[in-house]
Amino acid sequence: MQHPQSQSIRTRAVLAGLTALALSAALAACSSGSKPAAAPKPGGNVATQSAAPTTSAAPVGSAPPADGRVVMPTGPAADLKKAHDTKAGPIMVTTLAGRKSGVSGQVWVWLPPQYDDPKYAKFGFPVLTLFAGGQSNGYNTWTDEKQLPIEEMDAQLSQQGQAHPFIMIMPVQNLVSDERKSLDCSDIPGQPKMGTWLSQDIPDFVRANFRTLKGRDSWGLMGASSGADCSAKLAMQHPDLFKAAVPIDGDFKADSSLWKGHQAEDDANSPDKLISTSRADVKMLATAGGGDAHEVGVVKKWVASAAAPTTVEYYEEPGGQHLTTDFEKLIPMSLQWLTKNLTGPQSDS
Repeated sequence: MQHPQSQSIRTRAVLAGLTALALSAALAACSSGSKPAAAPKPGGNVATQSAAPTTSAAPVGSAPPADGRVVMPTGPAADLKKAHDTKAGPIMVTTLAGRKSGVSGQVWVWLPPQYDDPKYAKFGFPVLTLFAGGQSNGYNTWTDEKQLPIEEMDAQLSQQGQAHPFIMIMPVQNLVSDERKSLDCSDIPGQPKMGTWLSQDIPDFVRANFRTLKGRDSWGLMGASSGADCSAKLAMQHPDLFKAAVPIDGDFKADSSLWKGHQAEDDANSPDKLISTSRADVKMLATAGGGDAHEVGVVKKWVASAAAPTTVEYYEEPGGQHLTTDFEKLIPMSLQWLTKNLTGPQSDS
């Protein structure tokens, strides 16, 4: 499989009450030196039984709750080192040895500018975990501002009051580069427990190191291509941990060769099976590129298979293809949708 910087990454509650809504998607291409758009502009259609993504997010720092929701870091502190700088601040990296899974893997972290602002010293922040497309072994495309500059876009939108300032967590999803041996963000029998690492050890790492909020209402997931499958699957499997997810252009299949001989476990971890059986109270926004008829069909079929209380909104990017250049165009709208569906920074005083 090609490295994500030179490839088009591989390849979607309820359609009832189809309502065409104008949504936004204005971004630069993900080529080198791209500039993020300041805010989304109308384009595309959304269909859902719930409200559409907004173009104006709630202001950062809403009224504090009465029940004391801020969770201060518990430690031990991770050995975070600077991976590289972005226009919106540094991205840090560490190797996390998961206590519950036994898996060790790289995790990248970006903290929004507000996190270290003295005015926010007593605030807990929402958390967004980002999954890459492709094999994601030793990299995560969301850390590359020449491809998917989500950090810079979130910094801009949060300053404008259109998006929450999210703590962004970007873990690897696989331990080898052979795509046939993908771990599908799952605990495949006889293989490293990547599902446990992503759903248990990663949240534990976040709570140990950063100011967060109690409960699931401020925890979201987002991924593109094979990363979309991870975000959808983990949301449906762990509604106690995550409230909302944005799967971008997924094919929703757990199709690793490592599932051979384990069909029941494969079905239990395949998003295309989970969507019709899940009764998880989670909200998702599934996207498809309008320029790819096959992908549109796959995503629409997946969305149509969802059953309450799972809620899936559908967004079709006009003329979109299965490319990081088009994934990038979805970032502002996705951040605004997540802002609408997740709790923003809060303090207890």
